[in-house]
Amino acid sequence: MTYWRTPLDVNDIEITRGVVHILDDRCKGCGYCIEFCPKKILEFSTRFNQKGYHPPEVKKQHECVNCHYCEIICPEFAIYSVEADQERSDK
Repeated sequence: MTYWRTPLDVNDIEITRGVVHILDDRCKGCGYCIEFCPKKILEFSTRFNQKGYHPPEVKKQHECVNCHYCEIICPEFAIYSVEADQERSDK
């Protein structure tokens, strides 16, 4: 990343990465997770779930910073994220 001015602690800060999980059949297609994602990693999919809605899908997984905004704003509890390192150790 290029800064117009380099912060003094640029080498000390570690950016966490996340892995987004979507429970397709819980989704009602409201799009809140897509709208409020600060990194814009989600988009509507072309497929339908059992309810007939287009659930979101992850388009840029590597850019997720595991902020949890998607799961906080989801009224159906259909999406969540976990830390990328934790995801690898669970498998």
